[in-house]
Formats: sequence, C-alpha cells, structure tokens
Amino acid sequence: MGILEKISEIEKEIARTQKNKATEYHLGLLKAKLAKYRAQLLEPSKSASSKGEGFDVMKSGDARVALIGFPSVGKGRGRQVIAVARTADVIIMMLDATKGEVQRSLLEKELESVGIRLNKHKPNIYFKPKKGGGISFNSTVTLTQCSEKLVQLILHEYKIFNAEVLFREDCSPDEFIDVIVGNRVYMPCLYVYNKIDQISMEEVDRLARKPNSVVISCGMKLNLDYLLEMLWEYLALTCIYTKKRGQRPDFTDAIILRKGASVEHVCHRIHRSLASQFKYALVWGTSTKYSPQRVGLTHTMEHEDVIQIVKK
Repeated sequence: MGILEKISEIEKEIARTQKNKATEYHLGLLKAKLAKYRAQLLEPSKSASSKGEGFDVMKSGDARVALIGFPSVGKGRGRQVIAVARTADVIIMMLDATKGEVQRSLLEKELESVGIRLNKHKPNIYFKPKKGGGISFNSTVTLTQCSEKLVQLILHEYKIFNAEVLFREDCSPDEFIDVIVGNRVYMPCLYVYNKIDQISMEEVDRLARKPNSVVISCGMKLNLDYLLEMLWEYLALTCIYTKKRGQRPDFTDAIILRKGASVEHVCHRIHRSLASQFKYALVWGTSTKYSPQRVGLTHTMEHEDVIQIVKK
C-alpha cells in the first residue's frame, strides 16, 4: 500500500471514529501516524533526486506572497508545489465567490497537510527530548483536550521515550504533534473571494464580514485597491525615505522594512558598514516628537518617516 493510500485509510478511520473519552487515545495515535505519512509524501523520492529533479522558487525582493488557487489541489506533485508557500510571508487564497466554502475548505486541508498553519500562533508548549529519565509531563493550565497518557502515547509513536513536556495553554493533540514535528509554519492568510459581480449583495456582505477576507471582482476591477491595502497591512511593511544633507527627501526610491525596524536596520539596508560609521540621524515623521528629531541607532521608525544619517 502506497503512502497516499495509507493516508486515505487513516483519514477515513478518523472520520468513522466518534470522538469520546474512550476513543481519544486512538484518535491521537491516528493523527500522529497521519502526520508522519504526510511528511513522507513531501520528501522527494531517491529516483527523482538522483536525476536532479526538484521544485523551488528563489526568494527575492522585500516580501514574498504566495498566491494559492485551486488547480494544484489533490495531486501528489501538487503538494510539493504548494509546499513552496512555506517560505512566503503571506498567503493569498484566491476563491471563487460563486462556489461557497467548498474551495476554501479543500485548500485549507491541502495547506494543513504540508505543515502550513493559517492565521494561527505557535502552540505554547515547551518540548525538549532528553537522553534519559523518561517522560516528564507538566502543565500550568487545566487541560481539556490532552492528558498525560495521550501525550506519552503520541511520543511513543514517534519513538520518543525521554523528554520534558510543559503545556502552557490548553492545546489539542494536533497542536502537540505540530510541536513534536517542529517544522510547522504559522502564516497569515488573506482569503480573497473573486467574481462578486456574479452573486447577490447579501452574499457579498456575508463574505466581506468573514475574518481575514476581502471580496473583489477581477473582471470588473472592483475593490482591488482595498486588496492592496490589506496585503500591505498583512505583510507588516514600513516605507522609509532617505534624505541627503541640504537636499529634499527622495520620495522616488523608498526603503522597505518590517514594522518595528530601527535606525540600525535602515543603516544595514543602505550599506553593511554604515552602522559602524554612524554618529546620529535626523528623522522627520510620526515616530518623532518633533521634526526633525536627533536619534540614535535604536530609534524605531514608522511608516513614511524620512531619515538623514550623519556619519562620524
């Protein structure tokens, strides 16, 4: 039986198993096995690697956005293509507004299978394998989804018999498995519903009110400006302008940084040796109490600030 068939069988068994106290351990083990098989599915075969075959996209630019659509869903090679989205900063999931939630659920399932967690934070679980001493289990909160016995069974499935485990929040078995595997990616996702010109206004309103969602019509060019605004917000980017002494600011060529970037980050972006020659900077913008304000390397920049760097 191939990996795809094994995954299918486990998924069917999970669907058949009614969740209750008597079956929670069985379900936990099934989910652990499912995670292992899905990880194997993404690994290139030895025959493929010997021929030099693979799939990757070189990362470049200030940010990386993965545009996920429907064609690659359900295909073995398609999963490897979708897995490239793991290196993105934001995922845009393009959905057909006329097809309800079917596309969304299928795409979410596909992304989950390659270890991408959408609009979620990393589980607050401390986990550290050890060389001996058995399994040490503790929690700082009341657990309603996991128990010490279930944690031990899941660890044994991964051939882990010595480890420290500390739950700092009430996590599910799936979240604990994610921590064990350790290669999960937690990423913001923007759900974009296209073709809103083909559905009722009531349906447009319903979709627009869903969390992390934007409604558009590419054909009629509706709401595309708002999509760009939301994308910029999700990427958490900051636009910084530079100024030379005695000259006007250069608004034609901005420096793009992450929100929370400091003057030191600006220096590194301009030239790697600039920070070592830095004396002070003059900043105009919302990050200052008055303009211009003399600041040091640790000063936090804000969107559309202007900076003039003075060297020693």
